[in-house]
Amino acid sequence: MRVHILFAGAVSLLLVACAGKTPLPERLPEQPTRHPTSSYKGHDVVMFALSLIDTGYRFGGKNPEAGLDCSGMVSYIYNRAVGLRVSGSAADIARRGRPVERTGLRPGDLVFFNTRNAAYSHVGVYIGDDRFVHAPSSSGRVRIDQLDARYFAQRFDAARTYFD
Repeated sequence: MRVHILFAGAVSLLLVACAGKTPLPERLPEQPTRHPTSSYKGHDVVMFALSLIDTGYRFGGKNPEAGLDCSGMVSYIYNRAVGLRVSGSAADIARRGRPVERTGLRPGDLVFFNTRNAAYSHVGVYIGDDRFVHAPSSSGRVRIDQLDARYFAQRFDAARTYFD
C-alpha cells in the first residue's frame, strides 16, 4: 500500500512539473556556418549526374548510349532530371546561366573551366564538397574530380546556376 502511495505521489509531481512552462532562452545559440543548401532541382541534377559515372566519352556525344562530351552530358542531365533545355557548347551554356560566386556554389550548379586556351571550354556539374561530375576526354569516362585539384584550380573560369 505504501509503495502505491509513493508511486502516486511521484506521478503527481511529474505531472505538475511537466505542466509548468519552461523558460525559453532569450536567444537561440549560433548555428555553424554551412554551405548554401541545395534546391530540390539541384539535388535531382546531382543524383542523375552520379548515375552517369563511368559512361564513355565521345566528342559531340549527347546521350549515354553513344557517349557524352561535357556539354552533351550537362544538356542530357538537365533535360532528363528536371526538364530544363540547356544546350549548345560549354560557352553557350555559361552565357545563359546566372553567375554564382564560387563560395556560393550549390549542388546542381555548373562549373566552367578554360581547358583549351578558350574561356568556358569545359563544363561540369557541381555536386558539393568542392567536387564536380564531368566528361573529360582525357580519361574517356564520366568521373568526379575536385575543384581544388591543381589542374582544375588553375583553369577555373566561373560558376553558373539555372535555379532560383
